[in-house]
Amino acid sequence: MPELFAQLLRQDFAELEAAARSWRLLADKLGDTQADSGKYVSGPLHRDRWAGVGADYGFAALEATESKLGTGRINAHLIHAVLDGLNTRMQESQRKLRNAVADAEKAGHTVRADGWVEPVEAVDPKYHNDPDHQGVQQRANVGLGGYRARIEAAVKEASTVCTNAAELLHQIDPFDLDKRYGGDHAREDAVRVGEFLGVDRKNLPDGKDPKRTAAWWAGLDDGKRDMFLAAFPERLGTLDGLPTTVRDSANRTTLDIQLNDYALREGSLGHHDRYLYQSLSALKEKLDAADVVPPQKRLYLLKYGLTKDGTAVVSVGNPDTAKDTAVFVPGTSHQLDSMGGDIDRINKLQDIAADRGSVKDVAVVSWLDYNAPELNSDPSNADLSVWGIATDGRARHGGEKLRDFTRGLRAAHDGDRPTHLTVLGHSYGSTTVGAADAGGSGLGADDVVVMGSPGLTVSRADQLHTDPGHLWVGAAKDDKVSEFASGLSLGVDPKVAWFGARQMYVDTHGHSGYWDDGSQSLENQGRIIAGKEPRNGGTGEWPRQQPGIAPPRPWL
Repeated sequence: MPELFAQLLRQDFAELEAAARSWRLLADKLGDTQADSGKYVSGPLHRDRWAGVGADYGFAALEATESKLGTGRINAHLIHAVLDGLNTRMQESQRKLRNAVADAEKAGHTVRADGWVEPVEAVDPKYHNDPDHQGVQQRANVGLGGYRARIEAAVKEASTVCTNAAELLHQIDPFDLDKRYGGDHAREDAVRVGEFLGVDRKNLPDGKDPKRTAAWWAGLDDGKRDMFLAAFPERLGTLDGLPTTVRDSANRTTLDIQLNDYALREGSLGHHDRYLYQSLSALKEKLDAADVVPPQKRLYLLKYGLTKDGTAVVSVGNPDTAKDTAVFVPGTSHQLDSMGGDIDRINKLQDIAADRGSVKDVAVVSWLDYNAPELNSDPSNADLSVWGIATDGRARHGGEKLRDFTRGLRAAHDGDRPTHLTVLGHSYGSTTVGAADAGGSGLGADDVVVMGSPGLTVSRADQLHTDPGHLWVGAAKDDKVSEFASGLSLGVDPKVAWFGARQMYVDTHGHSGYWDDGSQSLENQGRIIAGKEPRNGGTGEWPRQQPGIAPPRPWL
């Protein structure tokens, strides 16, 4: 203790502060280099569809390099965090020590060079055994034990902090650039560093209330935010209410770790894991190709999952700052390997909405965070089999998550006014939208658009939270799902007049033609997203309920 006492009392922390800053600068530089590699090298190559044997080897090498840069960035950041935390806590221990010494000396004590506090000699030593003088001596030294304890505690605290920091620095490999698959190890290191800095998994929000989640994040300083991102990306990526950029960063980190894990086990992957590996690789290729696009066309990975057939939530444009935001919910037979086509659709919707709106700031989200049912093959009816969409169980389960997501968009939005929010559902996705808007406090949407809907789980439009005047129904004449499945088991057919919704004119054909280039169907979706009325291109595209014919009994 004597040597530590003297060192701590006089310690100058300027060099420690400088070292922490240097590691932070290195972490930033590695991150910038990784981003630039995607923006200027791999991104353009993906965009230009470089293909062939050379491309396979080239992309593998680029992916390995970018993975190493990412791992090095995390490790450099962790070393910075340890040094910065060590600096903060050592200075706090020094303040405690200096305050204890000052208080002891103010009370008349002498603090020796080894940290020992001498008692005050209030009575001549020759009278120490005099009972009349013992009380005077005791009163003069009433705080002696406290000063000694405070000094010892401060020195012990500093010693423990130094020991823990040294162990953490020993465990972190600052030269991990040669380890392509070191990302998961870096995350494990981040958990240990987080514990050292008071960042623990138990401090994470439960995710039940997006507003609370948003408030929790807003209350963190930059250092703790970085640590939570490094230690718990798999959790932060799923929390509705967090900023879009935070979720995107967290999910891209876990996606890289997951793909690296699959790559290591590629030869032994089962059928399901191989499907997920291929689907996630294709998703990453889409994300990488968008690294070179203008900011408003950037892709954000808001969530992904590996259960069942896989799930993903991707936004084109940042909904946190967009003036107009749309959430597109795909339907039957959509799964993780469909995400490429869904991203193409939301790009079209964003383009048409931006062109038709008074502002260009539009974000459109493809939300596939539920287990969409499959259309089962039926040899007797090759055109359509509705058995996979006969029940609303998946829609109701997905609807709860969709409500949380739209509430999260509202909570995370950062703008002068609330975003104009439109939710679009196609096929069974419209059933999920209906279940979401019928339950709880609804979707909080300004407009809802459903296309090719087999039903919205309700009997009338006014049973939803959305104003029926802003509930738009579109259906092509030859859309077999709308024609034959609607009104059976998923709610009343929403296109009949007495349901109470508004007609959105469509001019396309079939169940999946609503996004055909140049169509009025696509045009009208864009107009609604932009907060404008759709245009009526004719007399309507479906037969109306005939006068004098009573509507069927409400769906049960």
